[in-house]
Amino acid sequence: MKVKVDKDTCIGCGLCPSICPECFDMEDDGKAGTIVSDVPKDAQDSAKEAEVSCPVNAILAE
Repeated sequence: MKVKVDKDTCIGCGLCPSICPECFDMEDDGKAGTIVSDVPKDAQDSAKEAEVSCPVNAILAE
């Protein structure tokens, strides 16, 4: 599974790194970014939770 953040859509709410810190962090631009290219198996459920929890649908986890 891979995750991606659409920087144009992201509003920087910080929800994704709070749900899945193994995959996301807040970057210097105030928006979320990914810290791994491939999601670890033990973080896949939380990565999907971050995807569905994003208020602006800026995350793609597939």
